[in-house]
This record gives sequence, C-alpha cells and structure tokens, in this order.
Amino acid sequence: MPNLHSVEPALLPELLKRMPKAELHIHIEGSLEPELIFALARRNEVAIPYASVEELRRAYAFTDLQSFLDIYYAGASVLLHEQDFFDMAWAYLQRAAHDNVARAEIFFDPQTHTARGVTMETVVTGLHRACAAAATQLGVDAELILCFLRHLSEEDAFATLEQALPHRDKFIGVGLDSSEVGHPPEKFARVFARCRELGLHLVAHAGEEGPPAYVWSALDVLQVERVDHGVQSVQDPALMQRLAEERVPLTVCPLSNLKLCVFDRLESHNLPQLLEAGLCATVNSDDPAYFGGYLNDNFLQVFAATGMRAEHAYQLARNSFEAAFIDEAARTKYIGQLDKTFASFS
Repeated sequence: MPNLHSVEPALLPELLKRMPKAELHIHIEGSLEPELIFALARRNEVAIPYASVEELRRAYAFTDLQSFLDIYYAGASVLLHEQDFFDMAWAYLQRAAHDNVARAEIFFDPQTHTARGVTMETVVTGLHRACAAAATQLGVDAELILCFLRHLSEEDAFATLEQALPHRDKFIGVGLDSSEVGHPPEKFARVFARCRELGLHLVAHAGEEGPPAYVWSALDVLQVERVDHGVQSVQDPALMQRLAEERVPLTVCPLSNLKLCVFDRLESHNLPQLLEAGLCATVNSDDPAYFGGYLNDNFLQVFAATGMRAEHAYQLARNSFEAAFIDEAARTKYIGQLDKTFASFS
C-alpha cells in the first residue's frame, strides 16, 4: 500500500481525478443530458414540454425523489430506437473514460421503455453494443444491471424478467429503483428469489429516503450483495455494525443526496462517518445529468466540503473494486493500478 499520508493536500484534487475507480451506481437514463434529449427529440420527432435546453435545465430544481422522477421519465420518452440507447450509453461511457472509470456497472430501467412500446431487444442491444465498444475503444470495462421499478407491481417485474431472459448474456444482475418510500424491498421477494436461482447478481436501492428497516429487508429478504445508497443506516447502530462486519458495500451518491434534499448541505454528508465506522462505502454519480456532476465531480465536491483526505480517497477507490462484480484477477489488476497512481503522488 502506498504512503497515503505523504500526499500534499494541494495535489488531492488531481489525485481524485486521476485515480482509477469503479462506478457501481449509475442509471443510464439519468445520464441523458438536455442537449442529447433535444437532439433525439428532433431525430425521432417527439414533442417535449420544454422550449429550450436552458428551460429544461431550470426545471432541475428538485424537492425530493418523486419530483426528480417526474422529469426523469419525461426525458426518457425520446428514446425509441436501438441507436438512441447506444448514443445515450456511449455519451456516458466517454465521460466515464475521462474520469478514469476503469469499471462501470450500469443500471437500466426497461419498464420505462417497454411501457411505451419499445421492445426489450431494442433497449438491451443498444446499451450492450455501447458497452462492448467501450472495452475496445475507451478502455472501460462496462456491464449492465437490469432494474425493476418498485412503484410498479411484482407481477410486472416478473413479466419484465421473462422478456429479458432471451438476452441473459447481456446483463449481469438485477436491481430495484424508483420511488422508495411506501415500496419496501419485501414487495419483490419472489422475483428476487427467482433471479437468485438464475445466478444473477442482486442489488437494491434502500435507505436513501426510506428507513433503516428497508436496508434490513434488502439484506435479509432480497439477499442483496450491495445496497444502493444506504445512508440512512447511520440511524441504526446494530445495522451499522452488521454492514461493517459483513463488508456489505454501500453505493453512495453525494451530489444526488444533496440535490434530492437527503442532506441540506454537502458539508453535512455522512460519507466520512460511514468510512470511519469501517463500512465498504463507495462514491457514485447516480443520475449525473440531473444532479450536477459525473463521478469525478462527486469526488471533488464531497472532498472539498467534508475535508476528507488522501487516505479516504484510496479507501473509497479500493472499496469500489472490492464491491464490483469482477473476478479476482481483474480486482488485483485494478488495485495494482490504484496503488501505482497513489505512489506517483507520494
């Protein structure tokens, strides 16, 4: 391990940008920038209720998760063809390469599209084609995780899974996202059990706006391998102890938490507290087009606000590779690259 205490504070921002990292909580529909929304709207002759890019950006003043989701689903309406999904994913993957993301595990919401008559094949093929191109052209290892919308029924989730199974070779896991409060993880117990039988990796959003009880349910009922967000876990000491002892990864999204009023100030974010408690916390961008920053923006802003140091940066990046769904050879390779980068700054 490199000497983490010898990094000059003035060099920390550059180190944060240059260190290799994995992004484990990125909704690809949430990377759809206003400029691309308007370009796709024109290409596909879709009407959107905003006159300009600037007017759409001004609408990004969210008070909670639901106020964001209303605009999020409206923006996704411009996605109709395989090339649209490729273009959206490719734009994100180029940003990921710029941010030195070595591994990206990308969420996608097929129900958002199939409900509009877009086929599962269109969605998955377009996204997967971009991931394959990223490996050869950008040096980014990217895989897909299919997410179920929790405000819809478990029956709908089962139907979505059946539609997706012919494309099983193109995604590595399933997740659970959308409106958290009022839709506890146990609502999807049976479909997650089926996904576990199929050998899929399991993750779920829990403890963003919902209570610590939702995190317990995600762990015990859904048997997830990672918890997306999880910041409300600090309210429950027993849960914090379990998360630390079992090294259950939390995919924390600082700018998202700020934008959705989970924390009123970035200075108040509990990411340092999670690390100090020994949790396998990671930094991610969630829906970067809507929340004001991609992965490096999240690192730079939360470090500036909270005063975290080089040793925290190393731990967060190392945690991201520990938490990634990769084999040990890849993990060793990425951590070696991380060590080399930090050594160059010591």
